[in-house]
Amino acid sequence: MGNSLAGGRAWRYYGFMDRITFIPGLCGGRPTIRGMRIRVSDILEMLAQGVSEEEILGDFPDLEPLDIRACLHFAATRLDSALILT
Repeated sequence: MGNSLAGGRAWRYYGFMDRITFIPGLCGGRPTIRGMRIRVSDILEMLAQGVSEEEILGDFPDLEPLDIRACLHFAATRLDSALILT
């Protein structure tokens, strides 16, 4: 599914056309979109607050519609694991 973070190299999430990146030193290593300083969490937060895809794309002209889909896909796959409560 991806490469592990080793030797300070970037880790890419290969689940959605290589758009979600983890790069040490960029946004604190948090997931970003295509190596830009646009965090996945910021896009998800905007969507949760009801900001339309068109507005997001207008605010971030370097983003593409597929980037927003990649953020949603990333969040969905991160949450799709068993939670064991003790």
